[in-house]
Amino acid sequence: MKILLTASSRHGATDEVAAVIAEQLRAAGLEVDHTRPEDVADVEGYDAFVLGSAVYMTRWTEEAVDFTRRFSSALRDHPVWAFSVGLSGLPKGKIADPYRIGPVLLSIDPEDHITFPGRFDPGVLNVRERTIARMGGATEGDFLDLEAVRAWGASVAATLCNGL
Repeated sequence: MKILLTASSRHGATDEVAAVIAEQLRAAGLEVDHTRPEDVADVEGYDAFVLGSAVYMTRWTEEAVDFTRRFSSALRDHPVWAFSVGLSGLPKGKIADPYRIGPVLLSIDPEDHITFPGRFDPGVLNVRERTIARMGGATEGDFLDLEAVRAWGASVAATLCNGL
């Protein structure tokens, strides 16, 4: 079974999450192509998709949204899992409303969507991003839970290996 895992990251946390998910899928014996959404020209030949994006100001990145638009019919015809990474402006990386990115997810009807907390390092943000994050109440820190990511990746792999 051939899987396309594509993820759009702003400051590296989503890339880290995607790499862990790819590792879990490969450990289950699945063939995985891992790339950025803007680098995908064709999705022919894939049996399933895992899509991820940083949540940037309550939305998926433009690159991730563009990917879902370009390949919407293929995504609707195959199993899709989706993940988001971001703090959503809440203390300790808690996510209150994972459906703020709902329009893009509703258009592809994923098997599952999960939001993983990310990290907030003001030192890597520009002034505008820092201001928005502070106004939203973001707490500085690294809230990535790679064990939770591994568990989710393993559950996706198990579902795919068991034929959905």
